[in-house]
Formats: sequence, structure tokens, C-alpha cells
Amino acid sequence: MTGQPILVTDRLLLRPFDLADASDVQRLAGDYEVASSDLGIPYPYPDGAAEAWIATLRPGFEKGVHAVYAVTLLGERNLVGAAGLVEVNRRHGRAELGYWVGRPYWGRGYATEAARAVIEYGFFVMGLHRVYAMHFSRNPASGRVMEKCGMVHEAHLREHDRKFGVFEDVEVRGVLRDEWRQRCTEPAIRECRVR
Repeated sequence: MTGQPILVTDRLLLRPFDLADASDVQRLAGDYEVASSDLGIPYPYPDGAAEAWIATLRPGFEKGVHAVYAVTLLGERNLVGAAGLVEVNRRHGRAELGYWVGRPYWGRGYATEAARAVIEYGFFVMGLHRVYAMHFSRNPASGRVMEKCGMVHEAHLREHDRKFGVFEDVEVRGVLRDEWRQRCTEPAIRECRVR
């Protein structure tokens, strides 16, 4: 595929971000509860940072270094969150899964549904061998999302990241393509098409 495809699941549409999403990214990701639970989201979320981040996404996809999606409800334009594969390493056939969901949408399974679609895309479209993810040890909800995606616990990294000036323990989880095929027999993606 030449352009970043749209991924459709049972309830979600995952599409490329555009600049019109910037204010929603700043509002949703900039919520303290969301930012404090994510390894990479700043708080407070600076003005202009969402636009700068979105501007990197298309060139990064074209270079093959990431595939990041705006997560929306099927049939709606409103942003729910983001999910994607970053740190794509073609030589080693691996990528890191990342995702966040705005607080108004927590507890509805959207993170799991979006993450499963992105993992499936990584294995069967990008040809990856391994997908891994990390979460703060104090955020077991993110670990449960990863477990529901077939990921197994691989490591506990003591004081691995610093968030808001505090060193945090981090958990690492991963899944291999063959494991995914065995554990996830129902397809996550219902449709994959280029815009």
C-alpha cells in the first residue's frame, strides 16, 4: 500500500491524523489522568505540540518508522484516542505498540479494540515478527489491555522512566506473530482500505 490505510473494526474507525485533530489531541491527551498514565505524553500539554506531532506522522509512515492512527467511533468524526506502532525496526521485524484513550471513553474496551487492530496490521500488512509494549507498573489497566491483546509479560524494569520528576517502574509485554495467530482467532480488522 502506498498511503496509510484506514482500519475498520466492529466499533471503531482508525484513520490517519490530520491537523483538524490537534485541538482534540491537546484536550484529550492533555488531561492529567491520561498524561500521568502514559510514558510519553507531556503535562501540561503545550500549545502547538499537537500540530507539531501530527506533522511528523505522514512522513514517518512514508519512511516506515511508524504507523499511528486516530481512533474514532465508527460513523463519527470525534476523536477517542490514538493507537499505533512506533520504533519500527524492519531489520529485526519488531515495533512498539502505543495507545491512549481520552478519559470520557475509558472503560468501554476501545483501547483493546484499537490495539488489536494495530497489532494485526503490524503482523499481516507490515510483516512484523514481534510487537511489544510498555506501561507503568502503577497502571495495571494498561497491562490488562495488553493481556487482552495476547501479549505476555516479559520484564519488570525498575525505575526505568522518569515521569513528572519521579523514576517509575515499567512493565514490558510482547507477542510474536505465531502466538497472535494461535491466541486471536477472530480477526480484529473488518476492513483495511486506502483513503
